[in-house]
Amino acid sequence: MNKTLKIYKPFAMNELKRQMAYKASFYLFLVISLFSSFISYFLWMAIYGSTDANTLGGLSQNEMVIYIFMVYVTSSIVTISISEWVSEDVVKGSVAMNLIKPIDYRMSLISRAIGTMIYQFMVPSILVWIGLEVYKVTVLGMDLTHLSNIILYLLSSVMSFLIFVLFDFCFGMIAFFTTYIFGMLMVKDALISFLAGQLIPLSFFPEGIQRIFDFLPFSSMIYTPVMIYLGKYQGSELIFVLSRQVVWVILLYILGDLIWRKVTKRLVVLGG
Repeated sequence: MNKTLKIYKPFAMNELKRQMAYKASFYLFLVISLFSSFISYFLWMAIYGSTDANTLGGLSQNEMVIYIFMVYVTSSIVTISISEWVSEDVVKGSVAMNLIKPIDYRMSLISRAIGTMIYQFMVPSILVWIGLEVYKVTVLGMDLTHLSNIILYLLSSVMSFLIFVLFDFCFGMIAFFTTYIFGMLMVKDALISFLAGQLIPLSFFPEGIQRIFDFLPFSSMIYTPVMIYLGKYQGSELIFVLSRQVVWVILLYILGDLIWRKVTKRLVVLGG
């Protein structure tokens, strides 16, 4: 364990330093992302204001406010796209150097993603999170989120991060067949935004559709930790959604192994 940590810790630290070196582009991206969250906020407030119902999709108006900004916090620390790095390595031919090094390529990518996650959690996410809690108490008149909900949320978010990066690794393997996957990355991001509950909470869909989403890994990426934070899962249901995340981590890890073995047998290196 100590040997593994010693090998892959530099990947995380170097990525953390790289993120800090390009602050301007990073903050510009954050401003744009946060701006989209405020657009969602005003849109949903207009929807709630146009109806007499106290709740929509199982969420009250105050809960929807929390949902919107916790989706922003969660997506910032969970959705680290390693498939872009895979595509870049394939195009540049640097993937060949990674194959001859005594390291696990996937673990190196995950380590880099951890570095990015740490930076994005420290810089924007925790600030937005604290601001949201202050807003809850001072404006919405709600209590602070219970400590147990926060701990379970963080635990679920870690598994969500693993689910996303393991899925993204599998998706990135497409680059070994098509070389350039920029267009597919855009399609992937749009689909995940929809299927993971970033655009619309999955509780707004008919029950039959929700059951289908339950069999997919996407609901476990963002929707599950945010709903845990809101206290929407209790008892056996909470155990079930957390167990489902663990199962997806295991399945995607195994799937990534199988795909990696297959694509490395037909590797064609460009450049390098």
